[in-house]
Amino acid sequence: MPVALASQLREGTKKAHTMAENTGFVSCFLKGVVDKASYRTLVADLWYVYSAMEEAIGKLTAHPVVGPIAFAELNRREALEQDLTFYYGGDWRQKIQATPGAQSYVARLHQVAKDAPELLVGHHYTRYIGDLSGGIILKNIAQKAMNLSEHDGLRFYEFDAIADEKAFKTNYRATLDALPIDQGTADRIVAEANEAFLCNMRMFQELEGNLVAAIGKVLFGFLTRRQRAGSTEAVAA
Repeated sequence: MPVALASQLREGTKKAHTMAENTGFVSCFLKGVVDKASYRTLVADLWYVYSAMEEAIGKLTAHPVVGPIAFAELNRREALEQDLTFYYGGDWRQKIQATPGAQSYVARLHQVAKDAPELLVGHHYTRYIGDLSGGIILKNIAQKAMNLSEHDGLRFYEFDAIADEKAFKTNYRATLDALPIDQGTADRIVAEANEAFLCNMRMFQELEGNLVAAIGKVLFGFLTRRQRAGSTEAVAA
């Protein structure tokens, strides 16, 4: 008998979701403090993560649990490649490198795909539905903070193949609830979704150092200018 996986995932990951939002990098991002160097590193990390996930899921379209949620319209790899071209240029493949956090995340995806592919549902839900739900808001924040045009460097947040986001998410939840799993498997999928949040938090925490350094440089420059202005005023007096 099918279980109510959608609601279990939503309720079972609330704490982890809040913890992820409270990391320094995400908290700053939501407040409009976005350093372009840190952000493009995040885009590169996400490319590695989504490449691993979409490759794994692409091989499991016939799997009874994974196959039903393999919605091609959610795929982010191509959009991320467009963003990487914007930030790094056409030779971006030679310029990017996964951070340790991203490497750990990718390793986790490979392990799950090999040992317990049904648990990929937890990762799929955590990343794609989060991206779809917050995409417009995050895109607007990033666009304003980094002074970007409407699309350049922001394709990751654009789901052009999904005309009705609300209807899609309703269908996605119905698909989760119809998966042929028992409660034990549902519990493991929820646990893996929480692990996915932890993987994301590790990536965010690595980016915090870059963000703090960038903010420090801006603050140092501001204070230096004030000191120079103060010295000039003193001389003029």
